Amino acid sequence: MTMWTVTQTNRFRGAVAGAGVANWQSYYGQNLIDQWMIPFFGASVYDDPGIYEKSSPIHFIKNVKTPTLVIVGERDAECPAPQSYEFWHALKTLGVPTQLIVYSGEGHLFLEPKNQADRMDQTVAWFDKYLK
Repeated sequence: MTMWTVTQTNRFRGAVAGAGVANWQSYYGQNLIDQWMIPFFGASVYDDPGIYEKSSPIHFIKNVKTPTLVIVGERDAECPAPQSYEFWHALKTLGVPTQLIVYSGEGHLFLEPKNQADRMDQTVAWFDKYLK
């Protein structure tokens, strides 16, 4: 939701996107939990790609001005890391302050205590930088 939010409003001074979906079209073929997508969108991406495109944060990426930290687990099968790479790369290309942190060996839920602590520290540091 953070990736969507920063494409729709500039009301926030900083944001952290964890395990996000940047592009519903490519996500359709990348994730391992796609059973809900056809009932939600009303069609597969192959039958109605437009509904997926207009719901994708990447479609509105040029609207983003909010500094955004992007965090993802390397092995996330629910919100695959390439979604975070795509969003981060676009922000970087457009000159929006951003940083990408990929946690090696982690999935959708971070299990390693040191990674849980670091994720929290990184989040607090990002907000300290942009909200103070």
